[in-house]
Amino acid sequence: MSRFGLTLAASLILAAGCSERRSITPPDDSRLAPATAPPAAAAQRPEHLARLVARALAQPEFRASLRASLDASPYREHKIHFQRLLETGAGGPGPVLRAIAAANGIAGEALAAEAGTAIPLELYMPVPSHRAAWSGDDRVLVATALHDGEAPVAFDTKGRRTVLDPRVPPATPVIALVPVETDFGPGAARLPCYESCGGGGGGTTAPPPGLYMTKAHFVDDFEGWLKGSPEFEVHILGQRAQTDSLTTYQCAGEAAGTPYYFDQNGKDWSGAVMLFNAAQIAAYNTAHPNQNFRVFVVEDDDTACQIKADRTLVDGFLDGIDAAFGGLTAGNDSSGVLGKAFKRAPAFQRLWAAVTTLIKTNDELVGNAVEDAVAVAAYPGFNWIVQGKNNVTNGWINLEVR
Repeated sequence: MSRFGLTLAASLILAAGCSERRSITPPDDSRLAPATAPPAAAAQRPEHLARLVARALAQPEFRASLRASLDASPYREHKIHFQRLLETGAGGPGPVLRAIAAANGIAGEALAAEAGTAIPLELYMPVPSHRAAWSGDDRVLVATALHDGEAPVAFDTKGRRTVLDPRVPPATPVIALVPVETDFGPGAARLPCYESCGGGGGGTTAPPPGLYMTKAHFVDDFEGWLKGSPEFEVHILGQRAQTDSLTTYQCAGEAAGTPYYFDQNGKDWSGAVMLFNAAQIAAYNTAHPNQNFRVFVVEDDDTACQIKADRTLVDGFLDGIDAAFGGLTAGNDSSGVLGKAFKRAPAFQRLWAAVTTLIKTNDELVGNAVEDAVAVAAYPGFNWIVQGKNNVTNGWINLEVR
């Protein structure tokens, strides 16, 4: 590898640490003069940036270095923060920025300005089989979309634009340039969990007392293929102060710290993740006598550990589930002399205190957990059923008080 390739690879690694095509238009725009300014909507829809990256991938050294750097990234799914990648360089623009700019015949300053005004973006290969198959050759696409379920717009190394099927990835390997979902902060690359966590890591530290989830199965991953693996979160919802509204008291998921960390990358997970510790349960019951709390599952598409969804949508969702099960859609610690247990209890609040002004996309509301005896459903090894919109069963989980 040349000196440029070695420098570029090192730079990329450093940055990482901090149905087929439906329509193709035009047939060949590789001979068009390179754009010197992004479209007016580039700050929100990064198609222009995706095209610039794709054209740079026509260079073998750039492809080889990017492949090596994606493999070396310590973050989940080998993701790289795109803007940081461009900024890497001593005393000025990094070699990645210079390589992309040169391949497109534009000034580095113009590229830096465009990336700086774009929403935070991450770069990775969301389809595992694509990551395994791509050897660094020029048979690759760069695709982007703002919202989950949206038809991805992709570009090949000649800059030709393609609209992909949002449900099924193409056979050609795809590199995604999409809004950031990953925590790229210090120490975020690796997070521990207690005991043996199938699909989520492991550890040996003795867990503190509280409510735990030990298994989960969902009927879908509730995530479009361009968005990669799902980001399942379990929220404990309870009475907000003394109002008639709900709020999150604790979140468990890949962005939560120990002991609330778990990372479910498919439909099944097993291990031991705390959802609500014993002190939190006691404090909640003291502050909210005769009020219980819900176990609520979402697939996160926006800010981690914050449910971002329209209030009317959530309220209607909860109304329907509560009506179907006579309001027995919450739970509480029912431990006694005969043993520890988390059992069904009436839910009184069903209004969501949403911060609608911050919504980028609606998180997928997977469902409200209902005890199996109430749901009249049985799945061996599981004791709570996750009920979704229109009372559809979206999964089942096992809850234990320890």
